[in-house]
Amino acid sequence: MREVAFIKQNKEKWLGIEQVLQGKIKKNPDELSSLYINLINDLSFAKTYYPKSKTTIYLNHLSGQIFQRIYKTRRVERNRLFYFFKTEVPLLVYHYRRFLYYAFAFFILFTMIGVLSAHYDKEFVKTILGEDYVNMTIENIEKGNPVAVYQSGSNWGSATGIIFNNLMVGTKLFVYGVFGGIGTLFALLQNSIMLGSFQYFFHEHGELKSSAKGIWIHGTFEIFSMVVETAAGLVLGASILFPKTYSRLDSFKIGFQDAFKIFLSSVPFTIIAGILEGFVTRYALVMPGFLNAFIIFGCLGLIGYYYFIYPHIVFKKHNHDTLL
Repeated sequence: MREVAFIKQNKEKWLGIEQVLQGKIKKNPDELSSLYINLINDLSFAKTYYPKSKTTIYLNHLSGQIFQRIYKTRRVERNRLFYFFKTEVPLLVYHYRRFLYYAFAFFILFTMIGVLSAHYDKEFVKTILGEDYVNMTIENIEKGNPVAVYQSGSNWGSATGIIFNNLMVGTKLFVYGVFGGIGTLFALLQNSIMLGSFQYFFHEHGELKSSAKGIWIHGTFEIFSMVVETAAGLVLGASILFPKTYSRLDSFKIGFQDAFKIFLSSVPFTIIAGILEGFVTRYALVMPGFLNAFIIFGCLGLIGYYYFIYPHIVFKKHNHDTLL
């Protein structure tokens, strides 16, 4: 079948689904499931015969939206918070997974810019981190304690200040998405360059291993959360720039709601990162190496599993349940 004929044959049905998603037509869960199955059949046909067509992209987006609507209309588990993290967020992350990949790609690129800048310009680190901070760190290195900065202040005082600061950074990464995602990328650029130049600074002074043992105890959750918040900002920006068949306002409403939920999912990790920095990082150089590695790789494994592996598991499970 020619693509034009395929579109003409199914156009009214697809427009009807858009009406359902916009709340202009009400459907019960069973009717939604039926629409979803029909839409999946259309998507499969389009992927087979028009794999690079805009029609296929459109149907893929539409099926993702109605899939989410199906599970929003089902009876939610008694513990709403548990359902949010167990099911709702993973489904959203799966649907917008390419934005998470983009966020990580930009993070790596911007961090490498920081590393290379610090490598070729010896004054670059002072420009980014401030001369006083750099001089203080050099003094700490000379005293044999490169992560002494994390040992200042009280546990709770440090943790509270750090949590507040990191939440503000995460909020900016998300909210700046209203500028078409450019604001989000600029905020990520600033933070990534700071991280890259900071780590290269320790490498230059022969203390990269010692700094990593301290910084990444809390940095694993903190930096990964920053990337997730960047993905949320990009989702928000894309909803404004690429409304597809929705009005720009309707697209923004959907994008903001979904992006906000993804952003909220990072908050517990950000809070835990602050607690780790206030209570645990200060002991990084005196704790056994196996414990240090266990904390770092344990945190990395947990958050990596939640955002990269678990969403696929949840999607497959719920997709299977829907088709039964």
